[in-house]
This record gives sequence, structure tokens and C-alpha cells, in this order.
Amino acid sequence: MLPGNTDARLPAVFRLLFPVIAGVPLGPLLTLSLRSLAGREPRLFERLGEHRSACYFIDPIDLAFAFTVVPDGERSIVSVVRKSETATSSVQIRGPILTLLSLLDGTLDGDALFFSRIISISGRTEAVLALRNTIEDAELRPADLLGLRGALARLVDTGILGALGIARQLADPNSRRKAPEA
Repeated sequence: MLPGNTDARLPAVFRLLFPVIAGVPLGPLLTLSLRSLAGREPRLFERLGEHRSACYFIDPIDLAFAFTVVPDGERSIVSVVRKSETATSSVQIRGPILTLLSLLDGTLDGDALFFSRIISISGRTEAVLALRNTIEDAELRPADLLGLRGALARLVDTGILGALGIARQLADPNSRRKAPEA
């Protein structure tokens, strides 16, 4: 059983705020973040084995852009791409952005999402399994991805996870309270 509306999509106003051009700076920032994580936690990337060099096409279906990710340790690359640029990818993963982020923070179970068709996966399934197992074992928090420690890490985790929780509530019409009847 999946909690709440796991197929919640960003409200239209948020989708309008994130056109393709808005995603462009994310590529270099996410690349730096992934490379930094690889420097601190090389075992995570070693766990991917031969799939470190696989190109993962991540398509948040409710955004105007997609990502390609090659999780090759300190040579990792994240690019913001057009949704049509799947040709060079080994794996394609599609789903609502909040659901995909829930896979990263461990809020939702990827197997359940796949079998309920909330996310779709195509291409090299062994590469997806390696990535899923690595992410689940890592138990990463937002601060880990940013390389933060101590009180600042706790503050960032609380803020980012809180903001994601609010976004999930806004995207889930079932979570809104109904006005009392007169």
C-alpha cells in the first residue's frame, strides 16, 4: 500500500515557474554535488559496479525538462536535457518529480511505485536495480548531497524535507482540509 497520493503532480503554477531554461543551472550544481559526494563516500559509487558508466535518463513528467545522470564517481555528470534526448541513455525512469524525489529520500518504495505504474522504467533493468539498491543502502539526506555537517546539516535537512512535505501536500488534493459545512 502506498501512502497518500503518490502520483501527485506539481500544481500548474509551479510547472510554469520551471521552464526548460530554469533547469539549466541545475546540471552543473548537481554535477558538483555528485562529485563531492563521490569524494566523501566512494563506496556508494563502487557499489554500482559496471553501472557507474551507465547513462540514466530521469524524466520528471511534470517538469519541462529531464536529466541525464552518469554516476561515475568523481567523474559523474548531470545534465539538464530536452525530454526527447533519450537516445544515448541506457535507462529511462519517468514519474512525477515529487515521487522521484521521494525515492531519493526513502519516503516511498520504488518497487511499489513501479508495480502501481506511478513510475515507469525502461532500458537496462540491472542498472536500475543497482542504482535503487545503492540509493536505499545510502540513506542519504539532503545535507549529505551538499556535503554539510553538524547544526547546518540538520537545519538544511529540516528545511528541505519540510519544503518537500509541503509541496507533496499542495500537490495532493486529498490532503487539503475541507471547509466546515454551515
